[in-house]
Amino acid sequence: MEILKVSSKSAPNAVAGAVAGVIRESGAVEIQAVGAGATNQAIKAIAIARGYLAPSGIDAVCTPAFASVIIDGEERTAIKLIVDPR
Repeated sequence: MEILKVSSKSAPNAVAGAVAGVIRESGAVEIQAVGAGATNQAIKAIAIARGYLAPSGIDAVCTPAFASVIIDGEERTAIKLIVDPR
C-alpha cells in the first residue's frame, strides 16, 4: 500500500488529487500525519478526495490508527489514515 506523508503546509487539493489517483490505481492508500496541523490538512484532503471519487461510483472511507515513525532520529507518533473504497 502506498504511503502519502502530509505536513501542515501540504495543500489539501493537491493531496486529494494524489489520494484519488492512488485509490483509482491500486485501490487503497495510507496517509501519515504528525501533529495537529498535518492531521487537519489530511482530513480536509480526504473529504475533497471523496468528492473527486464519487462520480466514478467509488465511496471512499477512512480508518484512523496510530503509527510510530522516525523523524530526525526521534520516534514520533503519527496518525495513520487508511483510505479505501467501501
